[in-house]
Amino acid sequence: MPAMRLPRLDLEHAQLLVIDIQERLLPFIENREMVVTQAERMIRAARALEIPVTLSEQYVKGLGATVPPIAQAAQEVPRFEKLTFSFVAHEPGRKHLSAVLRPQVLLVGIETHVCVQQTALDLLEMQMQPVVLADAVGSRRTLDYQVALDGMRTAGVLVTTVESAIFQLVRAAGTEQFKRILPLVK
Repeated sequence: MPAMRLPRLDLEHAQLLVIDIQERLLPFIENREMVVTQAERMIRAARALEIPVTLSEQYVKGLGATVPPIAQAAQEVPRFEKLTFSFVAHEPGRKHLSAVLRPQVLLVGIETHVCVQQTALDLLEMQMQPVVLADAVGSRRTLDYQVALDGMRTAGVLVTTVESAIFQLVRAAGTEQFKRILPLVK
């Protein structure tokens, strides 16, 4: 059965999932500075727009905690430690995302070809709409990153960028929402 498709990102239907941007894995990620900067930017935009944010951490004992810039931007959002690669294969994670009642799930984090991709594909199976923000996800190798994005697109996952997502969510200049995100897009 095909996943539910909403025509474009919508403020009332969106939530953000931050996947495994952790201390011991991040140093090996290509373009890690961009990934962290853009993920932090999306978290700040989500908070300004009152979009629910959830954070996951993969095996904290081995991979360490979420890196400080992401943890500081996220502040007191729901956090889940998991051992499964897909966030939604972890039952508490799946239940949480479903309970938010917002079917568009924006995804940022690492690694694109492992946890991000498996989460996105599982979200499709749940009839949700995964949206991968390509400039806020990363892998250790470029080929893994590219093949994962291509495969997700083919499967029906929307792939876009942080700035594009922010502008889609806001829709128009001159609104209260636009004023709140303006410092993030200047």
